[in-house]
Amino acid sequence: MAENRYPVLEIDLRKLEHNLREIMARSAASGIQTAGVVKGFTAWPEIARVYERCGCAYLASSRIEQLKRLREAGIQTPLMLLRIPMLSELDDVARTADISLQSEPEVLRRLDAAVESVLTGRCGDNADRRHKVILMADLGDLREGFWNRQELIDTAMEIERDLPHLELAGVGTNLTCFGSVKATPEKMRELLEIASQVEKAVGRKLRYVCGGASSSLHMVLDGTMPAGVNLLRLGESVLLGDFLGCEMDFTYKDVFTLKAEVIEVKDKPSYPVGELTADAFGRTRQYEDRGIRRRALAAMGLVDYGNYTDIRPRMNGVEVIGASSDHTILDVEAVKDRIRVGDVLDFDISYASMVYLTNTESVRREYLKEDC
Repeated sequence: MAENRYPVLEIDLRKLEHNLREIMARSAASGIQTAGVVKGFTAWPEIARVYERCGCAYLASSRIEQLKRLREAGIQTPLMLLRIPMLSELDDVARTADISLQSEPEVLRRLDAAVESVLTGRCGDNADRRHKVILMADLGDLREGFWNRQELIDTAMEIERDLPHLELAGVGTNLTCFGSVKATPEKMRELLEIASQVEKAVGRKLRYVCGGASSSLHMVLDGTMPAGVNLLRLGESVLLGDFLGCEMDFTYKDVFTLKAEVIEVKDKPSYPVGELTADAFGRTRQYEDRGIRRRALAAMGLVDYGNYTDIRPRMNGVEVIGASSDHTILDVEAVKDRIRVGDVLDFDISYASMVYLTNTESVRREYLKEDC
């Protein structure tokens, strides 16, 4: 692949390390460890090594294949599986992940057997290693987790008594992701009460009370996180240096820069000419007639970043007005004397577009690695 080919996703590892260290320091001051979520950048080892260097308690992803990539790259930090595992992948989970989030008793029983099978083939220090689990409680966001509290406690007791190859490490929750339920001190106190009930049932202290993800970070920053929550799973807040509801003036917002090359610049009507039907993706659209405008095409499209509303030009006066699979349509009327074919434009990206951009071979990656 040509070294000067676009589009390019530029990752400033220096700025990323700054963000991670700043957020981890604030979390640690509240007694909270960090599980660094790597799924946003598809767990590319060059980026994951920043998390390892900063001392994250875990590197975490929803995809077991991403955790396997980290293992194969020599990453030594313990690995956390975020998504409740499929029965069909339990052998890989037992071999690769050190800890996982769980909510199904049958999955736990089969995982115990899978871990036993893996350990049978090992020797030395690893022969006695148990797989840690965090039981997830659904506090109203209605994604994963036990809804019935007694079922959660009963499952905790079963792990303690009957599943010798699993270690009950703690309880956790997830908020905001599906039901858009806000992470609040009240929700955290509800989780702490569940942890207390589990501890009473099993007769010992749990290692972790995992209070959610980046959507819970605002309580750390404003001092309202209840004592006892001691683990957060952080992805977007570190990568973008921002998260809704968080005041983060101490972070860089431009760790990631999308660069795209202009391949056409012409004056064209702003309203399509002819009988309208659905676009290439089967969607009907509304168009505003603004007369003849200077337009530019950038050589990237929805296949690369998912949704054109998730990328934002850094040059004032450039507006993204649409996209197809491989073309991004820009209104550049306000800067028409400054945009030419062959120019490279910079864009900020969202967390959602980051997932697309790091999953495609069509987008080249460049790493800036200056020391902090």
